[in-house]
Amino acid sequence: MRKNTRNIHGHLRRLGALAGPVYAELLSGVLASVLTAFWTVRLGGAAVAAVTLAGTVENLLLGLVLVVASGTGVSLARARGAGDGAAAARTARAAWRLCAAGGLALSLPGFLLREPLAGAFLDGPAAALAADYFAVAFPAFGLFFGQRVADELFKGAGDTRTPMRMALLSNALLLLLDPLLILGAGPVPALGVPGAALALALSRAAALAVTLRLRPRATAPGAGTGAAAVGILRAGLPFGLDFTARMAVGTAQLALTAGFGVAAVAGYGLGYRLLLAATMAFYALRQAAAIEAARLTGAGAAEDLHDLRRAVRRSSLLAGGCAALLAAAGAVPLTALFIGDQEVAGQSVLFLRTAAPYLLPYALVVALGGLYQGMGAGRPVVLSVLVGLGAQLGASTALSGPFGVAGVWAGPAVGAVVQLVVLALGRVFRLTPGQRRGRADGPGGCGRVTDMTTLPDGRVVPPAHAAERAMPAASVRRAGRMRRVGPTGVDRNARWSWQGLCRPVQS
Repeated sequence: MRKNTRNIHGHLRRLGALAGPVYAELLSGVLASVLTAFWTVRLGGAAVAAVTLAGTVENLLLGLVLVVASGTGVSLARARGAGDGAAAARTARAAWRLCAAGGLALSLPGFLLREPLAGAFLDGPAAALAADYFAVAFPAFGLFFGQRVADELFKGAGDTRTPMRMALLSNALLLLLDPLLILGAGPVPALGVPGAALALALSRAAALAVTLRLRPRATAPGAGTGAAAVGILRAGLPFGLDFTARMAVGTAQLALTAGFGVAAVAGYGLGYRLLLAATMAFYALRQAAAIEAARLTGAGAAEDLHDLRRAVRRSSLLAGGCAALLAAAGAVPLTALFIGDQEVAGQSVLFLRTAAPYLLPYALVVALGGLYQGMGAGRPVVLSVLVGLGAQLGASTALSGPFGVAGVWAGPAVGAVVQLVVLALGRVFRLTPGQRRGRADGPGGCGRVTDMTTLPDGRVVPPAHAAERAMPAASVRRAGRMRRVGPTGVDRNARWSWQGLCRPVQS
């Protein structure tokens, strides 16, 4: 028990070290978007509508980008955990190829169809301004895609600090370029809405150039990337579907809120942005859990995955509980910091207090989703998202009648609880004999899912040769220490080599 406690504390420290920089990275992006909106407000309502539409379209496309980006991080972490440099090189090479193909597939049609796209949502001057923004943003979309992939190459190797630094660099440049290019200064002309798109593109280009100089270099040939590309897409699909589905349901939630007036929409918008400070922490924990789970899955560390699951659950409970208390107790003072309109402030306070019960189950759902994604158990995650979000929309619609807008905002709590129930019923985190676990390379796996083997003493380990399982006591090395093991020939704490048929490394 004491040893398990130490393991869990070690995982908690590791999760904190990984999630902290990711949180700073995500939060800096939110703050930068808010300040961009601050400058475009000075150009009038049409400009605000154009930039808002552009941000919405980019968020929708982000769901597709995340399939490649998150899949890259998970696949690379798995290969690193298995100690397979060749698989890591193939993953990196496949990721860049997917990035090039995906960037072209999204940017070219977007540029050619920019005017119909803008006209589908806006009209008059706002539609023209949105088309002007797209004329700059879509050709530069590859920069956004490339930065996401480059960040995941670092994260998959366990480095979340470098992506954080690049995000801070990019957003710092954006803060300088936004007023300069939008409003103009000295010899620099005021470009208005296209200036906002140009500022974003230039800041991303500078950050990506620095990132590419710092990116990890492959130390092994990366030939045969087809299977690696498929693995990336499979690993990233759950997160991409999760994000896209949440975006769609969020849009429907906004439409339901709009039926209760402008003040309700404004209060919802303000409260939602205040909650981003909490929900970004949940997604930072999700990324950290996915990276660590993928690494342990690649290493075949079944017991460590058990302990990691407990650590993720504790971390998410703490983060969700703190966020819920802050939303409930601090709704009034937090809202007063940003707005003086009493009607809008009242709606914002109502939203924050109604959303407080939602934050605790939501934190668990998000963090555990990252854990399962890293373990390769994506199907239950997708199922829980679809069922839970469907329940959320149904509850919001049903509760809006008797409880008004508060009923609409109570729907997400229902959906999050349903998601948790679906995940619990799936029992995807339970390490049982024969449960499908990590991905192995070499003759014993070649990227296929490997069944775990249960030893007579109850330990769960990757499969080894029958002769090796039956051989006499062997020495196994881990972290510089020698351990003697019994007739099974394996130690659950052994460092595993996935070369061959998952043989334990022997001295």
